[in-house]
Amino acid sequence: GMALGLALGLALLALLAAEDPLLNVCMDAKHHKSQPGPEGQLYDQCSPWKDNACCTANTTSEAHKDQSYLYNFNWNHCGVMPAKCKRHFIQDTCLYECSPNLGPWIEQADSSWRRQRILHVPLCREDCEQWWQDCQDALTCKENWHQGWNWATGKNRCPWGSMCRPFRQVFPRPKDLCEKVWSGSFSYSGERRGSGRCIQLWFDPAQGNPNVAVAQYYAWKKRFSPAQVEDEAPERARAARALPGPALLLPALGLLLPPGWGS
Repeated sequence: GMALGLALGLALLALLAAEDPLLNVCMDAKHHKSQPGPEGQLYDQCSPWKDNACCTANTTSEAHKDQSYLYNFNWNHCGVMPAKCKRHFIQDTCLYECSPNLGPWIEQADSSWRRQRILHVPLCREDCEQWWQDCQDALTCKENWHQGWNWATGKNRCPWGSMCRPFRQVFPRPKDLCEKVWSGSFSYSGERRGSGRCIQLWFDPAQGNPNVAVAQYYAWKKRFSPAQVEDEAPERARAARALPGPALLLPALGLLLPPGWGS
């Protein structure tokens, strides 16, 4: 009795999760697949996503090149970017191109090259700090790498009059690097890896993808946040906020189960 009721409850939860438009999705951008799915071989640093990816193998090998066709973006705009720094930018590209777990942060974008972008993805503290640590001595001439380059030659060059300086001067704190370099795509999260509350750039696929649970948490939070609920009748809104998530489903489960099953 009890076990069956629980099994049905979990099945219903799974069904609701599967229906969530913020979960297991690919953004509508330049190189993304329309639906996430398994990929046989993803290249090198992108391989953790191969079980369920928004990117193709071809995209991932291009992501590792200095001058790839992906965006024609030149990491070496102030001399050669050190390898220990560049690996974080490659990992960031892999997350952006491959992750099916960024749904809660996808926003419409009105740019020529993509219809959607990510905004304020909460990046785990350690991932941001390690990125900054490994890049602090690298050189760059700009704080926001999304715009303002000189593209006259077909690849990004420093705008006229800008100076190449160490990252630690352009981005004094890890937070500055993670939040500013891609114009707010990430926000620096005080949360630690493994907390289930922040997105990891780096993870060991043998342990599963930790970002799946993080997306579920923020999708749930977004759905039941006070802002979303204000439009509903106030008493329903208060009830929704007072109940912890799954409790909302219990009355529904009661209707599904024949009397006496719980006993």
